[in-house]
Amino acid sequence: MEPNNPQLHGVVIISLPPSDDPSKGKTITAFTLSDGDSSFTPPPSTPSAAFSPSSFSQSPSTPRPSLFSAKKAIYTLLAAVFIAVSMYGCLYSELPVQLLSGSELGEEMRKNDTKSFLLHLYPKERGRILREIGDVKLAQAKVRDGIEERKTRSDSTGLVNSSTVFPIQGNVYPDGQYYTSIFVGNPPRPYYLDVDTGSDLTWIQCDAPCTNCAKGPHPLYKPAKGKIVPPRDSLCQELQGNQNYCATCRQCDYEIEYADRSSSVGVLARDEMHLITSDGDKEKLSFVFGCAYDQRGQLLASPAKTDGILGLSGARISLPSQLANQGVISNIIGHCITSEPSGGGYLFLGDDYVPRWGVTWVSTLNGLSSLYHTSVQKMRFGNQELSTGGQGNKLIQVIFDSGSSYTYFPHDAYTNIVSSLKSIGSLVQDDSDKTLPLCWKTDFPISSINDVKKYFKPVTLHFANRWLFVPTTYIIPPEGYLIISEKGNVCLGIFDGMDVQHGSTIILGDISLRGKLVIYDNEQNRIGWVQSNCVKPQKTNFPFLF
Repeated sequence: MEPNNPQLHGVVIISLPPSDDPSKGKTITAFTLSDGDSSFTPPPSTPSAAFSPSSFSQSPSTPRPSLFSAKKAIYTLLAAVFIAVSMYGCLYSELPVQLLSGSELGEEMRKNDTKSFLLHLYPKERGRILREIGDVKLAQAKVRDGIEERKTRSDSTGLVNSSTVFPIQGNVYPDGQYYTSIFVGNPPRPYYLDVDTGSDLTWIQCDAPCTNCAKGPHPLYKPAKGKIVPPRDSLCQELQGNQNYCATCRQCDYEIEYADRSSSVGVLARDEMHLITSDGDKEKLSFVFGCAYDQRGQLLASPAKTDGILGLSGARISLPSQLANQGVISNIIGHCITSEPSGGGYLFLGDDYVPRWGVTWVSTLNGLSSLYHTSVQKMRFGNQELSTGGQGNKLIQVIFDSGSSYTYFPHDAYTNIVSSLKSIGSLVQDDSDKTLPLCWKTDFPISSINDVKKYFKPVTLHFANRWLFVPTTYIIPPEGYLIISEKGNVCLGIFDGMDVQHGSTIILGDISLRGKLVIYDNEQNRIGWVQSNCVKPQKTNFPFLF
C-alpha cells in the first residue's frame, strides 16, 4: 500500500483585467504539485493566463520515500524559476495590469487613467568652458526690495490624470549641465531649459525687451500683452511675499540670486505649455514662468547654450507643483542621468514611472525651504569616517541638486578626502591643469576612470537605519566624483562647500547623481533612489503574484 503522506506545493495565479477594459474579467489559475498520485486536474488555461500548468501533467508513479526526491527537486527548481520570472515582471513589466491590496488597490483604481510625461536628456557638443567652481544653482528668489521669498511645499491634490517624460541632454564634463526641451506658446516654440531641482521658478530668456541676454539656441520668448501676470495673482504673492503686494502695479517683478553669484531679473508670464504624455496624448497646459530680461554673471555667459532654467523644487511656483495643483499630475518627479561619459537620460513628471520595489527612501526635512533637504548621520571615505565639523551627534544636511554640476562637501570632510588622496604615491598633482581645482597625472596614460579606479575609494553617506539594524546608505563610487580632463588627468569633482557658502552642508550635484533613478516625492515628503542604466524608463503597471 502506498504511503498516504504526499508533500503538496501549490501555486495560485490571479490575473486582473486591464484597467482600460474591465469587461475581460479576471482569471484564477491554480495547480498543485505532489510526489504521489494526485486526483487534481488543472483547469483549462485561458488566453490571458500568464502560465499554463498543463506542462506539468505527468503519469502516476510510485513516490519515493526519500525526503529529497529527484521529482521534488525538479518541482522546487521550476517553482523558483517561476517566482523569479514573476518578480522580474513585477519590477519591469509595462503591462497595464495592476494588483495591489487594501488601500493601495483603491488608490490605484482611483488613478487608473493616469498618464506620465517623460523628457529625455541628450549629450551636447564639446567645447563648453566650465564655470569657475562648477554650475551651482541653489536659487533664492527675491523681490526688488530684497525681501526673501516665502518657500512652502505645495499640498497634494485630489484627482490626477497624467504624467510625462522628458529627454535630457548634456553631461558633467565638458558641458557641466543637463537640459531638456519644452514647448511654449501658440504656436508652440521649443526652448532648452537647465534641469534644476534646486530652483523654484522656471524662466525663459525674454524679449521684454531684453537688457542682458545670452545668445541662446532659440529666439527669445516674446510675451503678448495679456500674458503678463498681475501682482494680485496668488503665485506672484507666493513669489514676492504678502509684504510686497502692490495694488497699482501692472506686472509681477522678481529677482533670483544663485549660489554661484549669478542672477536673473524678469517679470512673471502665463502661457501654454505643450506636452505629450507617455500614452501619446497631447496636453495643452497653462503655467506661470519667468520672462527673464536681465541675466548677470555665469548665466549671461550661457556656456551650455540653454534658453533658461526648469525649476523643479518643492515650491508652489515650481512647474511640478503648478501641474499638481491643476490636477494634472501627482506632485512627484524623477530624473535618471546615465553614468556614460557621453551623457543623457530622462526626466519624468508624475508617478507612473516610480518603481514599486527596490527604491531606497529617506524623509525630507520639512520647513527648511523648498529645496530637497534630508540629513545623514555620518560620512565615510572607504573605511575612514570623515569629520564634518559638527558637535556630537549632530546630523549633516544633504541637498539633492540637479542644477549643480559637481558635489560639495562640508569643509572638514573635503579636507580629509584631499589629504588622503595627496598621500597616494602614484598620483602627482598637476597644477597646470585648470579644469578643476584638483587634478592628478600618472606615469601611464588614462583613457577612463577605470584606469585609475583602484587608487580611489567610494564615499558612503549613512542615513538613519531601516528596520532598526539595516543601514540606509547612498554610495558614491569613484566614477561618481571623478572626471578625466582633456589633458588626460584625473580630476576631483568634489569641492569645498565653503566656496558656495555651504560649509556645513552636502550638495549632491550631477556628477554624483549619475547612474541612479532619483525620485522626489512631494506627496509623501521623501526622496528615493535606485541603481539604473537610465536608458529606457519603465512604467510601473505590473502583474503581481502572491
